[in-house]
Parts: sequence; C-alpha cells; structure tokens
Amino acid sequence: MLGEYRIEGRRAADISASVERAVGQGRLAPGDVLPPLRELAVELGVNHNTVAAAYRMLRDRGVIETAGRRGSRVRPRPATTPRELIAVEAPGARDVASGNPDPDLLPPLTEALTAAAGQARRPVLYGEPPVDTELERLAREAFTAEGVPPGPVAVTSGALDGIERVLSAHLRPGDAVAVEDPGWGNVLDLVPALGLRTVPVPLDDEGPLPAGVDRALRQGARALLVTGRAQNPTGAAITEERARELRAVLAGYPGVLLVEDDHGHGIVDVPLRPLGGVTTHWALVRSVAKTLGPDLRLAVLTGDTVTVDRVRGRQRLGQGWVSHVLQDMVLHLWRTGAVDEAAVAASYRGRREALVAALHERGVEAHGRSGFNVWIPVADETGAVARMLQAGWAVAPGARFRIASPPGVRVTVSGLAPEEIPAVADALAAATAPAPAGRYA
Repeated sequence: MLGEYRIEGRRAADISASVERAVGQGRLAPGDVLPPLRELAVELGVNHNTVAAAYRMLRDRGVIETAGRRGSRVRPRPATTPRELIAVEAPGARDVASGNPDPDLLPPLTEALTAAAGQARRPVLYGEPPVDTELERLAREAFTAEGVPPGPVAVTSGALDGIERVLSAHLRPGDAVAVEDPGWGNVLDLVPALGLRTVPVPLDDEGPLPAGVDRALRQGARALLVTGRAQNPTGAAITEERARELRAVLAGYPGVLLVEDDHGHGIVDVPLRPLGGVTTHWALVRSVAKTLGPDLRLAVLTGDTVTVDRVRGRQRLGQGWVSHVLQDMVLHLWRTGAVDEAAVAASYRGRREALVAALHERGVEAHGRSGFNVWIPVADETGAVARMLQAGWAVAPGARFRIASPPGVRVTVSGLAPEEIPAVADALAAATAPAPAGRYA
C-alpha cells in the first residue's frame, strides 16, 4: 500500500494536505493505493466521513482517482505531473517530437513591436476596455466568414487559458468532461487539475465519433471539448458530414457546454466546420501560437453572451486583461498580412502528406489529415520510441496524448526538410509493429 509513509491529520484539509505533500515529494508514487476509508479513520481516530471528505478533496484536485472495489489510488499522472514531461532523453537525436511550428514560417516581430510601442504613447489605465476594438472587429469578421455563430469576443492568454476560463465559468469539481482520445495532452492534464473528470471519446480522421460523443453525454458529461481541425496528435479534421452528425447528437443535449479549439486557423487549408450554437452555452477559442509564434500568448474567444460575459468577469477579478501591447502586435501582424497563410498551410501539407504517403508505401498505417503532426498507431509504444532513438530520431510517446486509446507515436513534420522524409519513414517502418487499422480507439 503506502510502504513506510503514514498519512497524518485529524481534519479533512489536513489529511488531504498530508497525501498531496507526499505525492509532491515523491514519497507516494503514481498507482499507490490509499487505505480504505474506515481503516484510515480508525488509524487516525477520526470519523470515516472526515476521511471521505479528504479523499473527495484529493479527487477534485486531480491527485487521486477512485476505482470502485480497487479503492482509491494516486493518479498515474497527478495534476502536478504534466504530460509534457513524459519524454525520452535524446542527446544527439533529431527532434521530431516537440509539436512546435516551423520557425522559418513565423513572422519577424520587430516591426510589430515597434508599431505597438508607437500605439503605447498613451498609457492604458485601469477601467479601459479589455479588448482593442479593431482587434475585436477583425476577429469577429474572421469568425463570421467561417460560419461561427454571432457572439461577443474576449481575448485570453492563449488557447489553454481560454479553455480553462470557459470550463470554470460553467462547471464545478466532480463534473465530467468529454474529451478526444487521443487528444491534446495539456487539456487532458487541465481537466483533472480543475477537479473535473475526463470521459474519453474516440475519433477517426474526420473527428470525434458521433456514437462516442452520444455515449459520453448520455453518461452525464456536462461539457464536450472538440478540435475542429489540425487535431493534436492525430491531425483529424471535422468534415461537413461529420459536423452534421455531431450537431444532431448535440441537439439532444442542449444543456451541454460545447468548447471548440481552433488552434489550426492559419496553418491548414481545410475549412472549419463549427458546431457552436446547437447547445445553449458554447465557445470557440482561436490561438495565434501556430501562425504568429507561441510567445505571443494570445487567443481570441467567442461564444454565447453568458459564457463570454462570465469569462470577462472572472478575468477582471484576476489578470484584468491581456496586455494591449500584445493585442497591438497581433493587430499589426493581421493588418499587414505578415503571414501568407495559404503558403504556410501548403508547406505543412506538403511535408505531412509526403510522410504519410511514404509510410503507407512501407506498409505503415499513419494519420495526418491536417496540421503538422502525424500519428502512427503501434503495437509496442515503448519499443517503437526506443528503436527510433537508436535510429537517431526522437518521436513523441503516445502516452502524452492517450487515456484509453491504443498505443501510438506522434511525429511533428514542421522541422523536417523534404529530403529527410524518406529516412524518417524508413526508421518508422523498422521501429513499428503492425497495429489494428481503422479508427484510433
């Protein structure tokens, strides 16, 4: 069970703090089973309801999970252990695991920073509008052009910040959230860190499977997170037909919160198929990280009026607003057309499709319908990662992105030169074993 460690405390808060402190110090490891409620209550000399409350706090914070008769145990990846730390040491290996955009396709920021500095001649003070009106106008025009329903616009510090604020605006600890599996590792960490429960939804190249979404919502999920295109890690993109099917499912659950992540805007040439407007509360978050650079911590968010008002209200109580200097930089880059989005999308598409085709020629299943990531199902994930390292390539372990879906590895093509693709494909063909074809789960 817990080896030499002894849980301490007589109040629920003290007991939970004792467990959380031990997890943070490494004295309790992922998978360690906690004592049964009544057993620990007797040992500490407290009422079993006190221990139950402590375990509930730990579960809500994402530190432990409850597995029925198997009891409560430390989560395989506690909220204090982000999935991005699931990596392999790769000295000297070529990195195709990072998930970063191609630096050569990002715009230089000197001119934008100079322009923003010029705009900052008059200081922005407390109480001024949190969103630049011109930035809001351009963002709203872009949303409308792609069929996103009308709604106010907020600005957040990146996509994950926007998603967190939307979830916090509607959900409470213990609520269930349906998430793509495999999916973005940061989201899979964020949900339990907020005290929420993840419900995995399988997907294929055309997005989440409608039957999987329906099952998750029927089981009580109060929110659904969806990536419309450039899905991380699989590259899935929702088609028009799949969007119709998903809207039909969502129409049966009007009280569900829908959150759409469109981080792929500007790096893909497949159209967005928005789902918003079917449920009462919805939001779509669009980050500039992939087109303008991850260090510009900015995303624009739209949604129904209640959701956006709650996001803005909570923002006012915390950071207040996203720096107008950053907003002015993004606005300048948009106005001047600093990024040729069609050329960027074509560059990523060419490299991605070349790798997928090369893998198919070698008998290796691979997925990558959009974006700059390719997902390769494997039978032995650990072995595949190790063999790729031996061949000089560092790929991302699928464990970063999975809940219940089968093993796989992710390759980011944004740093690959076209002439390197055959070598990567050869190494992957040698490193991977056959895995079941079809969908990702």
